Amino acid sequence: MEADAVRRNRELQRRFYGEPLGDRLRRLLGALGVSQTVLADTLGVSPPMLSQLMSGRRVKIGTPAVWGRLVMLEERVAGGRAAGERAAVLALLAEVRAAEPRAEVPLARRRAPDDDRSCELLRTVAGPDELARAADTLDGGFPSLASLLRRAAGR
Repeated sequence: MEADAVRRNRELQRRFYGEPLGDRLRRLLGALGVSQTVLADTLGVSPPMLSQLMSGRRVKIGTPAVWGRLVMLEERVAGGRAAGERAAVLALLAEVRAAEPRAEVPLARRRAPDDDRSCELLRTVAGPDELARAADTLDGGFPSLASLLRRAAGR
C-alpha cells in the first residue's frame, strides 16, 4: 500500500514540478556536497519534511518562499556559482537562506481545466452546505482537498 502511495506521490510531483522532488534535491546535494540537514535549513524546511519530499511520502512544497529558494539554488548551481570551493558553497547557502523569493508556481500547480469537471462531479453527490462542512473537516490534514470542496461548494 505505501509503495503505491509513494508511486502516486512521485507522479504528482512530476506533474507539479516537472520531475520528482527527490531527483531535484539529490542533484543539489551532490553538486553542493552538503547534508540533507544543511539543505533543509537553507530551504527553510525541517529535515524530516525534506526527507518526506525526497522519498515521495509528501507531495507538495507548501510555502512559496521554500519553492523560490529551491529554484534560486538550482539556478545558482547551474550557473556555476558553487563550483568547487567550499567558501563559495557556504556563501551561496547563506545567500539563499536569507532570501525571500517568490518563484512562479509551475503551470501544473495552477488550477487545471479539469478542476471544473471535478467540482461538477462533487455537486452531483452533495449540496453546497455539505461540501463546505466536508472542507472544514479536511482542512487541517488535507488542505488541497478542502480547497477543491470549497470551490465545488461555491465558497
